Amino acid sequence: MFSRESFSIVPGDDAWILREKIRRRREFTLQAALILLLVAFIAVLASNVEANLAAKNIKSGFHFLMNRAGFEISDQLIPYSSNDPLWKAFATGILNTLKVSACTVVSATVLGVVVGLMRLSRNAVVRFLGIAHVEAYRNVPLLVLLLALYLVVTELLPGVRAAFHLGDWVYLSKTGLLFAVPEMQWAGSIAALAGLAGAFCTARIVRRRETSLVANCSGLIAFALVFAFVWVILGVLGGWNHPVATRFSMSGGAQLTPEFLTLWLGLTLYTSAMIAEIVRAGVVSVRPTQWDAASALGLRTRETVSYIIFPQAMRLIVPPLSSQYMTLTKNSSLAVMVGYPDLVNVGTTVMNITGQALEVICLIMGVYLTVNILISVFMNQLNARIMRAPQ
Repeated sequence: MFSRESFSIVPGDDAWILREKIRRRREFTLQAALILLLVAFIAVLASNVEANLAAKNIKSGFHFLMNRAGFEISDQLIPYSSNDPLWKAFATGILNTLKVSACTVVSATVLGVVVGLMRLSRNAVVRFLGIAHVEAYRNVPLLVLLLALYLVVTELLPGVRAAFHLGDWVYLSKTGLLFAVPEMQWAGSIAALAGLAGAFCTARIVRRRETSLVANCSGLIAFALVFAFVWVILGVLGGWNHPVATRFSMSGGAQLTPEFLTLWLGLTLYTSAMIAEIVRAGVVSVRPTQWDAASALGLRTRETVSYIIFPQAMRLIVPPLSSQYMTLTKNSSLAVMVGYPDLVNVGTTVMNITGQALEVICLIMGVYLTVNILISVFMNQLNARIMRAPQ
């Protein structure tokens, strides 16, 4: 029938130009009014906050970050003591948050993909185990899961004198997981760099004759193997720092605290259940005729999944997967419930010491906002690359 363009004024004539000017002025006026209202609201809010802080003799600003911290942090990636300034305490908390988030992203993704494929297995037992994993952890509140795991780690594991151990290399007890590390300084960084180089080279070589999925998986395997190999070589050359059990505690080696183990395991189990459903939905969305065509060509199941199914399923897997990664990062703030010194835990301590609640909350929100924006940008780039790839 008739379209809207049939009754519109011809573009370019005087009436059309006049109407466009009026429309632009009206839109500009509305936008300017909205901006003015927003600025006025922020100004009134800032004025009220400043007045309330002045009434309570609380100085505003971030100068307090240069003050002495006065408290210890049990789990730290950088050298820190109670005599360091508060900004270093915040940096330690941020690094702890990034550490547990990065570790969980890797472990939850691997476990989620495996469980998602288990749910699609033709074997009834394997399929039941996949369903049980998803339903058990997806339907339990994360906070309850963390508290239950913390109870298991701190109460049911043996004490130091009866710790589970593999020789003098690994000890597992209420104090956490302790393991031997090379004496050589920066051994972990050297092994990680070597692993990244090995993963990059392996992925590039494999990508010449395999799909990106196979190449990326090969890169991950190469990273693990090269990292372990370099780690062992550095330990053999420079000696090992073994954990030593004393009467009431343990010393030496490297330690994963009970709080970190609880948070890492809890976030991994909970998030992997969500990722498993995303993977299952992505694979199911591929038309069954694709499986039939692959079977007619004589392809094995591994070849069918890597060459045909997963490349198509990734188009639907990546967008919700990015949301899960961002949710995982935000869920790490529950570390305060199990005593892990993440950003929120450190921020709460600083808030109680200094009384700078507004500034501390703004810092915490800014860090989480920045991290999640970076995750979103990276995943959007990955999604755009997948969408550009030929089907």
